[in-house]
Amino acid sequence: MNIESNIFLISGGASGLGLATAQNIVSQGGKVILLDINEQAGQLAQVSLGDSALFCKADIVDETQVSQAIEQALSHFGKINGVINCAGIGPAKRVVGKDGPHDLGFFQKVIQVNLVGVFNVLRLGANVMQHNTPNGQGERGIVINTASVAAFDGQVGQAAYSASKGGVVAMTLPIAREFARMGIRVMTIAPGIFETPLLANLSSEAQASLAQQIPFPPRLGKPEEFAKLVQQIIENTMLNGEVIRLDGAIRMGMK
Repeated sequence: MNIESNIFLISGGASGLGLATAQNIVSQGGKVILLDINEQAGQLAQVSLGDSALFCKADIVDETQVSQAIEQALSHFGKINGVINCAGIGPAKRVVGKDGPHDLGFFQKVIQVNLVGVFNVLRLGANVMQHNTPNGQGERGIVINTASVAAFDGQVGQAAYSASKGGVVAMTLPIAREFARMGIRVMTIAPGIFETPLLANLSSEAQASLAQQIPFPPRLGKPEEFAKLVQQIIENTMLNGEVIRLDGAIRMGMK
């Protein structure tokens, strides 16, 4: 699939990996729908990207809000060719800590946002894309989800986060197999440690310590490197039903 002249819905598109992805797509001649809960950041991102971007405020776990955002996008751009899920949360909490057992509501919220929210956006987006006219390779659309290396190397305190990202990994192949008949590919990227707003909350010392754990390159990943992989997945039709680690060969330690 070409990026030029195609429309991509990006959850979490107002910041971090999502915004970098949106910027790269626009630079390649594509258009983007920035689906985000942060209205201020979303409006700023839309202005910076110009007429090739549309911000739609929506909570990814809310079926009505996402449906309305998709309708707004279709009214504005006329079609959707790709769904890129970058929205998510990354809190940490021990299963049994000094204050007692892991709060069940906390666990449910992480699963709801990182797994159910991703599923909600991709299913509603695919429902629209299945009606697209196929391109020369029979392709009607693409879904790219974001997991994490925590799906494989979860650390202490990441039970909820790892479970949510592991779910994203696990559903990649069955959905790719189902969507094959519609000509819609499904891929997942599992990033390592990247420079994102989630990481910005850590001290510079903590960030430096994390960077030193990465074999090569020995630094944090850059959002534009994630965006480049998204571009390569979009453009390479043979990539389907797979999870790609983007992590500099890191394997996370226990803590």
